[in-house]
Amino acid sequence: MAEPGAPLLPRLASIVGEAHVLTAPADIEPFESDWRGRYRGRARAVVLPASTDEVSAVVRACAETGTPIVPQGGNTGLCGGAVPDEAGGEVVVTLRRMNRVRAVDAANATITVEAGMPLAALQAAAASAGMHFPLSLASEGTCTIGGNLSTNAGGTAVLRYGNTRELTLGIEAVLADGRVLPALRGLRKDNTGYDLKQLFIGAEGTLGIVTAAVMKLFPAPRTQATALVAVPSVERAIALLSRLKSALSDRLVGFEIMGAFPLALSRKHHPGSAQLLEGHPWYALVQADDSAPDAPLADALESTLASAVDAHDVVDASIAQSKSQAERLWALRENISEAQRREGPNIKHDISLPVSAIPAFLLDGDAALLAAFPGSRLVVFGHLGDGNLHYNLSGPEGADARDFMDNAEQANRIVHDLVARHGGSFSAEHGVGQLKRGDLVRYKSPVEVAVMRAIKAALDPAGIMNPGKVL
Repeated sequence: MAEPGAPLLPRLASIVGEAHVLTAPADIEPFESDWRGRYRGRARAVVLPASTDEVSAVVRACAETGTPIVPQGGNTGLCGGAVPDEAGGEVVVTLRRMNRVRAVDAANATITVEAGMPLAALQAAAASAGMHFPLSLASEGTCTIGGNLSTNAGGTAVLRYGNTRELTLGIEAVLADGRVLPALRGLRKDNTGYDLKQLFIGAEGTLGIVTAAVMKLFPAPRTQATALVAVPSVERAIALLSRLKSALSDRLVGFEIMGAFPLALSRKHHPGSAQLLEGHPWYALVQADDSAPDAPLADALESTLASAVDAHDVVDASIAQSKSQAERLWALRENISEAQRREGPNIKHDISLPVSAIPAFLLDGDAALLAAFPGSRLVVFGHLGDGNLHYNLSGPEGADARDFMDNAEQANRIVHDLVARHGGSFSAEHGVGQLKRGDLVRYKSPVEVAVMRAIKAALDPAGIMNPGKVL
């Protein structure tokens, strides 16, 4: 192994192996831009460690040479949080080789995994153990647990199970000086001072690199019921949500909202999509699960929807009669983001609001955006059950992409000012990255920002961990 005073790249090669330090432009190019193609930088090198000890040694080498580090998971983020800057001096550290299950404790209902494991692989590992890991995202085949932890990812099952933060019991992390924080405890009660793992969840790699985590598992669902529901308004959708909560309690896993336009986009760009319940202004996608194999879940859902029709909360509904039909209904929702990308330029907003405030926000936001950008098209969908909306703006048909995207700053200010006015957050589940760094200072209180800066200074005094992100 190279000595501490050796040049950085040979030292890194001695730690992880020469084949796992990438420097050729063709090799590092996939790590230098984000999924949306909005941010592009230049990396000095891409390093792929295979163990926590190697991560520790890599970070120590970078710290001793003052080299900034950009942790990167599956690189599916939407805020530029895992992209190097343009200076060419940052080292990208990706844990894709650290993708193993370390332990499954069925009696404790936990699984310990390395941070480079793709989310879908964790779901499969849980299923193999007869259990269920509920975090579910459109990018689950590519995104990694480390990335999910770094952004406190949400997804479609937050209504019942919570965000990644609620699913995490313990973590292992490498600090900015190379020390390892050993907090891989599978405890649901641990009242021993500061809960240090919470600092790293949602920190987007600015405080250290999470290398492993203990995640909660749940009984596998054996009965499921899925329905696509046409509703006359968002207010009626919220009334339906309350009705379903009362009838199904914690068996209600997901409650998604979709406007008519995003649903039409999904169908347009994905031929073969389910064609049903067309011609309504709003739709809800409802998912209920039960771990009992003979639970009369479909009957309970059908009965509740029937009462909602009588109360004029629902116009029409279609309940999936098979697993394949349920998957086709979910595909309508999950394909919206890709369909919007194919449709053309779009300005995205990942916001959260008190559920009760959503109708008033939409009324104000729609009017303000259409007045500012005539001809634009609103793409509104998201997780109504937990108040998280993807409130996006597509350009007019045939609009020049560059010209339309020049409106992003103005559109963001309109939306985020209204979100703040209605008691919400400008980032619900995508993080801050570099895209929303200015918004954090604008909308967080000065005290909150000061405390965040103090934590950053305490854990990363040299500022080498993912500089330019979040703060």
